[in-house]
Amino acid sequence: MLTGQCLCGGIRFTYQGPLGPIALCHCSQCRRVHGSAFSASAPIQKVHWHLDQGLDLIREFESRPGKYRAFCSACGSALYSRVDAIPGILRLRIGVINEPLAQTPACHVFVGSRSDWFEITDEIPQYEKLERTHDPH
Repeated sequence: MLTGQCLCGGIRFTYQGPLGPIALCHCSQCRRVHGSAFSASAPIQKVHWHLDQGLDLIREFESRPGKYRAFCSACGSALYSRVDAIPGILRLRIGVINEPLAQTPACHVFVGSRSDWFEITDEIPQYEKLERTHDPH
């Protein structure tokens, strides 16, 4: 079981399912949302995700038609994203998980639009856009 929370602790959740591959996304939207060179997220099964507190604090922003990015309205922590086309999956932001993870990132995606001030120096596979046909973030 994994637990997680936003920065202020107003939103807390538990997750009792498999954590999918962690993707490091370098697209301009993820950079803006996280204020960093990339975001780290992994797909989770919505049916195994339980919001323990803070429903009233979650806000969703539609960043493109059918894609929503959820965040805490009190502290601004990015929580997850979801797309209408894949209703059973959330892309959980790895930084909100409390426990140490036994897995490392699987890939870098959207490296074709990465920032010019960050150099990727690891051996993780890199993809110009997507690794697969679904949205990684």
